[in-house]
Amino acid sequence: MSYTQPTILILRGNDEHAVKAYLQSLIDQLGDPAITELNLTRLDGLQASIEELSNATNAIPFLAARRLVIFTHPLERVRDSQAQERFKMMLDSLPETTLLVLVIDDQPKYQKGVPLQWSLLNPKHWLIQWAKQAGERVQVLDFALPPSFEMPAWIQKQARQMGGQFTRSAAEALASHIGSDTRLASLEIEKLLMYVDFKRPVEVEDVELLTAAQGQASIFDMTDALAQGNLPTAQRLLRRLLEDEDAFRVFGMVVRQFRLLLLAREILDEGGNQETIQQELGLHPYTAQKLTLQAKRFTIAQLEAIYRRLLALDEAIKTGQMPIELALEMFVVEK
Repeated sequence: MSYTQPTILILRGNDEHAVKAYLQSLIDQLGDPAITELNLTRLDGLQASIEELSNATNAIPFLAARRLVIFTHPLERVRDSQAQERFKMMLDSLPETTLLVLVIDDQPKYQKGVPLQWSLLNPKHWLIQWAKQAGERVQVLDFALPPSFEMPAWIQKQARQMGGQFTRSAAEALASHIGSDTRLASLEIEKLLMYVDFKRPVEVEDVELLTAAQGQASIFDMTDALAQGNLPTAQRLLRRLLEDEDAFRVFGMVVRQFRLLLLAREILDEGGNQETIQQELGLHPYTAQKLTLQAKRFTIAQLEAIYRRLLALDEAIKTGQMPIELALEMFVVEK
């Protein structure tokens, strides 16, 4: 990395798969793997303070041109105007020997023929306004999951990049099963291309055979059970899911479901309806209908608490503090 590059990157979006890939590319650029960890700091705004962030960004790189500091959920620490001003002062004084990456979960608002809009980091947001004034030393990068109406084309393009093909109807069938989750979509595309041995296009019949919609249906059923306080049923459905699906895939589906429920509840509280949820979240009509019904069974406070719990479990899994199967069991029991 040279000093002509930005010192601050703001990554906004909901495509976690793409964000992780981009972050890994930045880590790879640090150079010698033997000293990478000495020049890499990961902090989470749900736990770390701005003072800890300041200390990390002002540390001197070790045998390298730059340090890399990745700060997730930064806005959790700057909720009031005074904190925001202090945060901006810290960003303004960031040394060129540090590349700071702010990772912010944001939801795109989709409407055909209209440029991409963001729910949180819109042009009026204080951080975006500061970024515009900061000039070239700051870049805002977007990582949005494709809306449902774009997923079939995305699937076909991804299949071509992998060396295979999907018919349009097969791509539409897969999109109806997995929604806009690009990580899951990539796994399913690879599995289906291997099934046809890359010798012919994937057909609808292949998708129905190998990518059953039951997984998502079971997630809806499990969420229903949790909303009703029926823990034995929720546990039974979880165990059934784990028998048929990879545990990491199940955890990803659970996180995605409650993220969507939280966003849907916010839309309902703002006076929206099922159609609004479908449009703003880029969902299939059937998924939007189910999501609307489920969101009405939770309060916004309940969903925020559940989502924070999932984030904590995700961190425990990634740091090796807890096996993923145990994390899923604890989530259901402690919800």
